[in-house]
Amino acid sequence: MKASYKKYILNFKQASGTSRGVLRTKETYFIILENEGKIGYGETGLFRGLSADDRPDYEAKLVWACNHIHLGLSELLVQLIEFPSIQFGLEQAFLSLGSTTGFDLFPSDFTKKKASIPINGLVWMGSETFMQEQIASKLKAGFTTIKMKIGAIDFETELKLLKAIRNQYSSKEITLRVDANGAFTPENALTKLESLANLEIHSIEQPIKHGQLKAMKELCKQTPVPIALDEELIGVFNAEVKQQIIEEINPQYIILKPSLVGGIKGSNEWIDLANKQNIPYWITSALESNIGLNAISQYTYTLGVTLPQGLGTGSLYTNNIQSPLEVVHGNIQYNTSKAWKINI
Repeated sequence: MKASYKKYILNFKQASGTSRGVLRTKETYFIILENEGKIGYGETGLFRGLSADDRPDYEAKLVWACNHIHLGLSELLVQLIEFPSIQFGLEQAFLSLGSTTGFDLFPSDFTKKKASIPINGLVWMGSETFMQEQIASKLKAGFTTIKMKIGAIDFETELKLLKAIRNQYSSKEITLRVDANGAFTPENALTKLESLANLEIHSIEQPIKHGQLKAMKELCKQTPVPIALDEELIGVFNAEVKQQIIEEINPQYIILKPSLVGGIKGSNEWIDLANKQNIPYWITSALESNIGLNAISQYTYTLGVTLPQGLGTGSLYTNNIQSPLEVVHGNIQYNTSKAWKINI
């Protein structure tokens, strides 16, 4: 078996704002396996500034993984415990190599276009006008769950935007989620959550910065808006620490980004812990290309999820990999009449 990797720069159609800054490009890497005439693809979706493996030795570790591919997937996952995105890329590549078409990693009704997955429509941070335009576009496209990133502009303006949606649509018609990306402080979080509660917000992702276990625990106890842990789960490699986070904080939800928490194996570990505490979860992509999004979507379908997932990032780029994935009326589906076109 031969392994190699390629770097690929994804270009955003429109600059997208988060509390960490404005994104115009997204750097990613593809692992390519070749064996007896077959090819397998996997994406190591490094997320600069967020991934635990955003380290100077990242590409050196990719080289190491390719040079040691003979160790097999199980051993590689152990050796690469501190490089969750590379773990996930290898999982994808091995599944791809062993699949019938190279892309049916988890054959199911989803890959046969007999079923789809409900997703939320993502509204990026920006000017009030820009965010209003996005909201209108998502509603027109048939989304019934809207997720709005907050924390970058004035909170009162963000509340105004959310109120405008709620004045037009009740919580039974449109579900509203917000993602603060840790923008609140332990001192002001509860006050802001109380303001959001008046708008019947479904949940808020990571209201305060990760790593503040006691503050987050107290916030989850008192919050009038269900809290979903996101960044809190990133960079946690020890099983005992994972258990401590889930048991101590006891959040209302957890959110799993496979590229950031150790792929399928890492996600399953968090899911097992959450299930023991009866904590619901959903899966979110982390700005991967359609190669990574395909793996995440197919894996997500196997979990039997019912909540809308965060898998709507495939249309963000001008140079994404052409794939059968498409979003129709607020659902992601695998259109078997469309073909993959790998141009990396």
